[in-house]
Amino acid sequence: MGDEKDEDRSIRLRKLKFRSWHRGIKEMDLILGRFADSILDSLSDSELDTYEELISAEDTELYNWLTGRENVPSEHDHALFARIQTFNHMKGPISR
Repeated sequence: MGDEKDEDRSIRLRKLKFRSWHRGIKEMDLILGRFADSILDSLSDSELDTYEELISAEDTELYNWLTGRENVPSEHDHALFARIQTFNHMKGPISR
């Protein structure tokens, strides 16, 4: 049974990483793709649920929240969002 659960998680992680790298705008590809490659494997299933909900937001909105241009809606203002923001700031500016 554990093998099937591990395989399901592996598939889920691959899909989330793909979605993180193929957003629609290059800046979001870089922000979420780098985060996904570095951090997703260490997240719990519950945290992956939260991440999946977050990346369902429109790119422009999500970019504005992450860069502080707009306030983050309360449903997305959680520890994982803060972790993505911190990770992005630590990686430095995104070059075009």
